[in-house]
Amino acid sequence: MLAGLAWLYLWRMPMPMPGQEGVASLPYAAFTFLMWLVMMVAMMTPAVTPVVLMFDQAQRHGTGGARTRTWAFVGGYLTVWAVFSLGVTGLQMLLVALQWVDAMTVSQRLPLSGALLVAVGVYQGLPAKIACLAHCRNPVGFLTQRYRPGLAGSWWMGLEHGFYCVGCCWLLMLLLFVGGVMNLLWVAALTIVISAERLLERGDGLRRALGVLLIMAGAGLVLRQFTGP
Repeated sequence: MLAGLAWLYLWRMPMPMPGQEGVASLPYAAFTFLMWLVMMVAMMTPAVTPVVLMFDQAQRHGTGGARTRTWAFVGGYLTVWAVFSLGVTGLQMLLVALQWVDAMTVSQRLPLSGALLVAVGVYQGLPAKIACLAHCRNPVGFLTQRYRPGLAGSWWMGLEHGFYCVGCCWLLMLLLFVGGVMNLLWVAALTIVISAERLLERGDGLRRALGVLLIMAGAGLVLRQFTGP
């Protein structure tokens, strides 16, 4: 339900546009932050649902307040993505001000697009990505070994799990600047990739294949900048 509401909001929400005051205005910053936060909820809720259900099931064996502790876990998880949304809001405002992306937040510089694609492709094979993805794919050890009682403990567990998720996906999220932050087809494609990496048995194979494809695509864009069409 949470993911569905977020997608509905993205579908109906107008794209934040700089007003007469430019990208430095408070309304533009606030609506841009809201857009990113809702987008993170829409993209990450499907991928984290199995972990939330597992956590909720474990809480039901305890004494009372299981549903409240589950929502505290979700709240901690989304807190991390809220902090990420705040940072990427600043990045978007900077890129728009530099005119490296247009008002619809689509990259206007082939080197920028190519560099992002290559960076994400390389990160797909780095130990940090592999470790974070392994955690996200096998959370049972985390839920048992890092268990904390009470509402505050549940919130902290969600926060800790969220750090691993951000470590796994933060560069993938920056690909939104290549295809357009409010291009919902592009957003949906990234959501499918993120969920598939975590939930499919061959998620590691997908990670490696995606890395190679992104490096090739990014290198092609960079070469195109110097050789022409």
